[in-house]
Amino acid sequence: MSETLTLLNELIKKKSITPKDEGCQDLLSQRLTSLGFVDERMDFGDTQNIWLRRGDSEPLFVFLGHTDVVPTGDINLWDSPPFKPTLKDGMLYGRGTADMKGGIACFVTAVERFISQHPDHKGSIALMMTSDEEGCAVNGVVKMVEVLEQRGEKIDWCLVGEPSSEKEIGDVIKVGRRGSLCANLKIHGTQGHVAYPHKADNPIHRFAPALKALTEEAWDQGNEFFPATSLQISNINSGTGAENIIPATVDVQFNLRFSTELTAEVIKKRVHKILDAYEFTYDLEWRLSGNPFLTSEGALVKAAEKAIKKVTDTTTLKETSGGTSDGRFIAPTGAQIIELGHLNATIHQINECIPVADLEVLSATYEQLLTELFV
Repeated sequence: MSETLTLLNELIKKKSITPKDEGCQDLLSQRLTSLGFVDERMDFGDTQNIWLRRGDSEPLFVFLGHTDVVPTGDINLWDSPPFKPTLKDGMLYGRGTADMKGGIACFVTAVERFISQHPDHKGSIALMMTSDEEGCAVNGVVKMVEVLEQRGEKIDWCLVGEPSSEKEIGDVIKVGRRGSLCANLKIHGTQGHVAYPHKADNPIHRFAPALKALTEEAWDQGNEFFPATSLQISNINSGTGAENIIPATVDVQFNLRFSTELTAEVIKKRVHKILDAYEFTYDLEWRLSGNPFLTSEGALVKAAEKAIKKVTDTTTLKETSGGTSDGRFIAPTGAQIIELGHLNATIHQINECIPVADLEVLSATYEQLLTELFV
């Protein structure tokens, strides 16, 4: 059994469902402090965070990841216990194999081999880990970045180990992510009897034309790296449950995944303009989950492309598709960011799994990337 597989098995056994870490970060610390990494805990609220850094010179390269996993769902639907690593037909099953304990295991063994070959490497290498990426993400990486910024500790290059690959390791890397802007909209009307509509004001009827306008708005055309911005309604709720009552309010939730062609403030102004064109009273609350970011070129992207080509002979595609990641909290610092990890075919699913052979491929790719940057 390889070092990477052995470590991953130990990580999978730990039931680190958000925001619990269950000793995962202790395990990483035990392995890396012996190599000269300094262990610094940055816990906030119910979230455990660890900053492991080796060296104090520039440039600073960071492996970014999370030790928490999503809930398993009904364990009776799993073919094997989700927190018991199971190897079958060349696949390793268990919660977190792909997202993203597999990536973490590859981080660690890649670093161990690199340092054994280059103990006096230039610059600094660090691991930044949180136990709350899959949850609300308010006490994790965002807080750690604040600490680093306050003391002037700048990240130059950041590799997020999220599962980015589609069919084989390295065929896709994420060089950016769309922004995510959430909205909670409440339209006010007047409750009444359905038989006397003239004595009421139906907020659902009031909102219907605005709903059509919002969903048909062409927000932008996207660009070379980003698709066009999209608004999606995620929930509409209204009524008392009675069939003969016109409701007093309707609550609407929607989200915009937006490109670098727009800003959150521009979107907000355009949404208000659309809503204000219709005669109804409303309240609107916004939550910015993250701004779009892009690292389309630079030393980190070039190093990743070279490493992938040398290890897998694959020409990688650069994409920005998918949801958000903790990279959104690193981006405002000016760091170059990419995402490179395992196959994403089974993430968050029952029977989450990865090809066990991919562990050594990804670990070797990470090691080669460090070589490209530091040797």
